[in-house]
Amino acid sequence: MSSRTTPAGPPPPPPGGVLWSEVGDIRVLLTLPAALTMQVAHPAVGAGVDAYSVFRTDPWGRGERSLRSMQLWVYGGAAATEEGRRLRRMHRTIRGTDTRGRPYQALAPATFSWVHATGFPVFLQGRKYLGRPYTDAQERQLYAEWLQVGRVLGIADRDMPQTIEEFWPYYRKMLADEIEATPVVRELTDPGSPVPPPDRGPRPLRSLLRLLWPVLLPPLARFRHFVTVGLMPPEARQAIGLEWTDSQERALRRFGRCVRAVVPVLPERVRYLPLARAARAAHRAAMSGGAPAGRESVTPPDVTRRPGGPGRSA
Repeated sequence: MSSRTTPAGPPPPPPGGVLWSEVGDIRVLLTLPAALTMQVAHPAVGAGVDAYSVFRTDPWGRGERSLRSMQLWVYGGAAATEEGRRLRRMHRTIRGTDTRGRPYQALAPATFSWVHATGFPVFLQGRKYLGRPYTDAQERQLYAEWLQVGRVLGIADRDMPQTIEEFWPYYRKMLADEIEATPVVRELTDPGSPVPPPDRGPRPLRSLLRLLWPVLLPPLARFRHFVTVGLMPPEARQAIGLEWTDSQERALRRFGRCVRAVVPVLPERVRYLPLARAARAAHRAAMSGGAPAGRESVTPPDVTRRPGGPGRSA
């Protein structure tokens, strides 16, 4: 083997695990805004996104790239580690002064680890409404697999709570000491924030959406606000200062019942996102052919290779 060969990194979570079912399910689209908002509630993350992100000028592209990046962490096989390395290279130069006047670096362990940490409580909150709550064993397996995602992203074990029992005190301390309603939080949770019409899809559809966008945007923005705040863990919502009423809670429970009834009976080609479908099919083929499972490499779609690809600063 050449000395220049890139060494193998930590493998992604295994096929058949909790994340294998969760991350590619279309319901993840409903929970991502809550996780993103919790991330940018950290003063350093919020400042980095405010200064470096394209979320204002290219929200649809930014969302697509970030979603596909997340899919690679779980379904990418050998490509998962390279995606983690690519994200670290991209964030290496992101630095500045946070919303409290402190210097920050995007890859500082305390900052990068918080971005990763937000996923676990949001998975739990999403499951509470959109699926069956996890058993204790599933919750522990989810946490162990999410730690593995952290390793794929290059986060050292010493910078992540290694057990659920260690996670919750860390999480509560972060909410008490660091998390706040940063300017980016206020922008993301404001239903009146301007959003350009989608620039993806067939040209006739894009033209129609541009025409109808003044009518479509207000209800879509209200819905996004509703799921962002509602699918955020209550303690995080309180730490940020986001209002949530009893009537909104009842509406979220009704919405969740509909989602729980519909999504599980959808065919796989509808229920799972493209990269997840490809990985699941590759895994089934490997299993039926007797090949070793768990390390299949799924070729990412071309979008992950564009300049400023997935995860380009939130």
